[in-house]
Amino acid sequence: MPVRAALLTPFALTSATGNSVTVSRIARGLGAREVDVRVWDRATNTDAALEREVDAFAPGIVHAFHAWRVGPLALRIARQREVPLAVTLTGTDANHDLFDPERAVVVRRVLEGAARIVVFDGGIADRVAAALPDLRARIVTIPQSVDLRGAVPFDLRTAWPGLPADRVLFAFVAGLRPVKRPRFPLAALDALVAREPRLRLLYAGPVLDDDEAAALFSELSSRPWARYVGVVPHEAMASLLSEAAVVLNCSLSEGGMANAVLEAQACGRAVLAADIAGNRSLVEHDVTGFLFRDSAEFGALAERLVRDEGLRARLAAAGHARTTERFPLRREIDAYLALYDTVAPVVKR
Repeated sequence: MPVRAALLTPFALTSATGNSVTVSRIARGLGAREVDVRVWDRATNTDAALEREVDAFAPGIVHAFHAWRVGPLALRIARQREVPLAVTLTGTDANHDLFDPERAVVVRRVLEGAARIVVFDGGIADRVAAALPDLRARIVTIPQSVDLRGAVPFDLRTAWPGLPADRVLFAFVAGLRPVKRPRFPLAALDALVAREPRLRLLYAGPVLDDDEAAALFSELSSRPWARYVGVVPHEAMASLLSEAAVVLNCSLSEGGMANAVLEAQACGRAVLAADIAGNRSLVEHDVTGFLFRDSAEFGALAERLVRDEGLRARLAAAGHARTTERFPLRREIDAYLALYDTVAPVVKR
């Protein structure tokens, strides 16, 4: 009898957030392997309606993707159904909420109630285990993968008319919120644009924090070399990334593996990323990309990437090879199937 799994996520699957990309990919992969899987999100459902629908679905396991945003609801449903709970830590829950004075108690209660806690890399596993040593045995590391099967074209000419033919396009693909630091590149690139007028910076992603987005849009208004093009459907992400010469990640923290970095490497793009634990799991400095520690390093590395097409090609090729070898979709789905089989071998209906 196939496993019946209820996946709970904070954001609608159409929202183009990293969380929604992760959940969509895993749900498709599990469904292709005979798991009876359904996804619910708190963005388009009330908690009461969500609980009723999950109860009617009668899952053998409840799987939450974010310990703070959906973890408490998922824990309540799992206990009511008397089925195991799995929690995948996707970023801010592991790096911030677990240590926040107001949220930590709730997040810890959720993790203590989980049969398994999934993290994307060993660094996050160590971080969680240091805070909750009694739960170390329940922590499972399952690296993310890439599934860019969409063939929808991204029309760059319409999104940004008048781009020069010799442009060197940097892309910042992320939801607009403080943890992603979308305004960070602007000041550092001002001086570089004066020397290298070919440089352009494109932002794509949903607005997840109104104040951060307003501050970004204000700064963009005086910089014609940078533009926000809105939300790009994930089905068009491969097409967008193919237009970029360099993909940026300027995050304060990541949940272990940023989808944008993985997808950039899978598409053969050079990556310039903040030197944080989550990015170091994917980017080896000067091998599969560049890592920067501050604004000065960011500017210097960006200049090298703008001026040296061969350097971009070398980093892109190495990143593509490593991502293809280490992070195939099959391996990710195998790991989740093994987890489900361990904690929910008998499916209740």
